[in-house]
Amino acid sequence: MGIPHFLLIPYPTVGHVNPLMQLSQVLAMHGCKITFLNTEFNHKRANVAGAGLDNPKGTQIRFVTLPDGLGPEDDRKDHKKVIFSIERHMHAMLPKLIQDINALHVNNKITCIVVTVNMGWALEVGHKLGIKGALLWPASATSLATCDCIPKLIDDGIIDSDGNPIKRQEIQLYPNMPMMDPENFPWCGLDKIVIHHIAQEMQTLKLGDWWLCNTAYDLEPAAFSISPRFLPIGPLMATNSNKSSLWQEDITCLDWLDHQPPQSVIYVAFGSSGVIDHNQFKELALGLDFLNKPFLWVVNPSSGNKVNSAYSDEFHGSKGRIVKWAPQKEILNHPSIACFISHCGWNSSIEGVGLRLDKDENGLVSKEEIRKKVEQLFGDEGIKARSLKLKELTLKSIEEGGHSSKNLKSFISWAE
Repeated sequence: MGIPHFLLIPYPTVGHVNPLMQLSQVLAMHGCKITFLNTEFNHKRANVAGAGLDNPKGTQIRFVTLPDGLGPEDDRKDHKKVIFSIERHMHAMLPKLIQDINALHVNNKITCIVVTVNMGWALEVGHKLGIKGALLWPASATSLATCDCIPKLIDDGIIDSDGNPIKRQEIQLYPNMPMMDPENFPWCGLDKIVIHHIAQEMQTLKLGDWWLCNTAYDLEPAAFSISPRFLPIGPLMATNSNKSSLWQEDITCLDWLDHQPPQSVIYVAFGSSGVIDHNQFKELALGLDFLNKPFLWVVNPSSGNKVNSAYSDEFHGSKGRIVKWAPQKEILNHPSIACFISHCGWNSSIEGVGLRLDKDENGLVSKEEIRKKVEQLFGDEGIKARSLKLKELTLKSIEEGGHSSKNLKSFISWAE
């Protein structure tokens, strides 16, 4: 059998690029050949941030690009616009790109295409060309199961055809899964056109033989009883995460952390696309002051949070450090970090367990609520013990002979 050659195609946001990049590094460590397809816009942005993608020396990962069809004036935070532009433009150009890649690697042609959600059209291209396909789902396996259930949820009268809950209730998707509030389904709050796209996308993604999940079986066992297509291969823990960073990381904050007491710092970050409104932003700032503890806060202007004008006049921030972008893996691994205030995107929440911040009657998470929950975390040894137990279970899965490790090897053998 030959060496498998993977073509990896992420939807162009950090939450999709990062896990697929980590998968590519893990596959490369197993001796696989990797071609990684970025949009031209993201490729340039990553290089400006210092990723060095055009210097492939000593790596089995080669980077290629296609245009996303958008102009410099277009807002790439408008996901509806990005999704449909990419499908129109990249879909037409991908067959020629695959042909060119295969011409360069006559003895090691592409054997498998791996996409993230919103890029299912690439599996259609691969299917027509006789190339195997797989999905890497960048969130929890439970959220994948939920999206796959959209037709069933409509038929059962849980949601309407636009994805909105029909009544207040808690439901159980499948036996042994936790009760869920339909108000918290992954698509809630999105444009109805995007919701219809997700439902259609789930059907297209069935062209992928495997739905790879960046999670461990022991974290979500019930989700994996739903379909043999679901395959836990995580957590993906590749070392060189900077290769996929789309913004320059402020590494000086690591030196600042070195000067803080052990388990004393509150880390605050809401991912690459988490936007909080003006009033909530001010309340969060006051809550951090209120705690009177050191904090490290990532406020990324590219996500729509305007740094200079949003803080309240009452905010001092004297105990904290505010940066635009940060090396999150190194921060979360730092002994000075005590807890993490997060939007709970999967790439963040797979780092641990936590408490939900509840909103008040005005729809805001108040500074009092922030203080209450952070102090609860600081004072509850049970939460820490549970986190350490989950950490042990999760890391065991990627060790030699572990559940995720075995699944990954089976996937690589299948892709040859």
